[in-house]
Amino acid sequence: MRGGFGLVGPRRERHLVAAADLEALALPVGDDGVVIGVDAGGKPAVLGINRPTPYEVTLIGGLWTAQVLALRAAATGARVAVETGRAPVWSGLARAAGGGQPCVTLHDVGRVPPQGASAGSPVLVVRDCGMRPPRGRVAAGAWQSVLTLLPYLSPTAPRLLRQSALVGVQRVSPDEADQIGRLMNLPQGAVNSLPTLGDGVTLWCTPRDRRFVMTQGTEAETGLLGGARRID
Repeated sequence: MRGGFGLVGPRRERHLVAAADLEALALPVGDDGVVIGVDAGGKPAVLGINRPTPYEVTLIGGLWTAQVLALRAAATGARVAVETGRAPVWSGLARAAGGGQPCVTLHDVGRVPPQGASAGSPVLVVRDCGMRPPRGRVAAGAWQSVLTLLPYLSPTAPRLLRQSALVGVQRVSPDEADQIGRLMNLPQGAVNSLPTLGDGVTLWCTPRDRRFVMTQGTEAETGLLGGARRID
């Protein structure tokens, strides 16, 4: 025995890896964030909401999908501030989220106070303000993302789509699909599919990239919100 060091361990060769082989050790981990469903290949689709830079998302779709995103964002530790003119449809979610902690708060339209977002306390602002949401008092910023929900394509949609870093589109009419296709530079095949999307299916896109994602509620989410639906 050596004083203060216990027994001498077995002698083994060191484990060495050549510098050229380090790339092979990369772990198969994607971007972190909120798992919003699975893509066409069955792989998890992750939305990185908590960011150190401003991030704006517009969802042309149903309340159910927006509420699932809010619940999952809260589950990652984000605080969720909901700006809405229909508080009753959000009140059950606000009570259930966070296990009694006030991680989801409801605010009247135009009444969202400064949230004090930080790296240790990121914020998602969900704007559920109808077809013509007014310009928000609380904008996207560092560690504060904004998700605007539009039930259908509205006159304000072109402005919102242009300023958004990401756009989600659920089932829409053929005319709306054509307009969205022009705004988001979608291929014709994607445009043709938009009027036929099933409940819970969303096309998440930018002017350069796009991915169809199926969102399925967990047992707890389904018990609280019901099944996936496009129409509220």
